[in-house]
Amino acid sequence: MTYTFAVPAADPVTAAAHFFARLSFETDVSDVHADLTAGTPGLVVVDSRGVDAWAQGHLPGAVHLPTAEIATRAAELVSAGSAVVTYCWGPGCNGATRAALEFARLGHPVKEMLGGYEYWVREGLPVVTGAGLTRRPVDDLTAPRSTVSCDC
Repeated sequence: MTYTFAVPAADPVTAAAHFFARLSFETDVSDVHADLTAGTPGLVVVDSRGVDAWAQGHLPGAVHLPTAEIATRAAELVSAGSAVVTYCWGPGCNGATRAALEFARLGHPVKEMLGGYEYWVREGLPVVTGAGLTRRPVDDLTAPRSTVSCDC
């Protein structure tokens, strides 16, 4: 008996629709880093964590907007029509999902960054702290040590 296919795989058309849908809701840290580095116009990356978490470190260029404040403050910080990417702590937290829901309700195209701040840091990407711009060593369980991309 095979465990992987104990339940048969979906037909290719259904599978393609499913995976396309997932990619329309989610992005990853490598793609967000590439877009931020390229200066992609109209992209706003939102850190939905609280004040203490933001102070501990955040993505360069991110906007700090805790989830509870999105409905009342988004218009002052995020231009209408901007594409939004939300992030929170990491895979064990659904704060970015709640934040993405709020931005969708406000009419923004929005995606959630998989892995959140945790995987951004673990992949050795730059963060802003009170001491300035810094990086931690790459965790080779999340990314190759020689590059910031898994090249997938």
